[in-house]
Amino acid sequence: MQSYKDLIVWQKSMTLVENIYGLMKFLPNEEKYVLSDQMRRSAISIPSNIAEGYDRRSTKDYINFLSFARGSNSELQTQLYICNRLNFLSKKQIQPSIDLTEEISKMLNSLINKL
Repeated sequence: MQSYKDLIVWQKSMTLVENIYGLMKFLPNEEKYVLSDQMRRSAISIPSNIAEGYDRRSTKDYINFLSFARGSNSELQTQLYICNRLNFLSKKQIQPSIDLTEEISKMLNSLINKL
């Protein structure tokens, strides 16, 4: 593996960022600077932490950053459920992103355990 960009978990988390940005256009304007902003930050944090940890070149640091990514992933999943519970987004709208967060979570857990 030459780069963090070769990691499937990083690639999937980048797809998740795209999904989240696409969903944000459906949120009400009053959520533009609250929930929408927080969801974008959570989503961006996942691949960013994977990349930063990888390039630290220390197993301990890498595991810490993967743990941060896992936390951001769970945070984002919770925010998606909040959007659904507040009737901002339907279950059908959030399901592809929920599925990705679950897959990313398993991949991060596996990577952490491998290290």
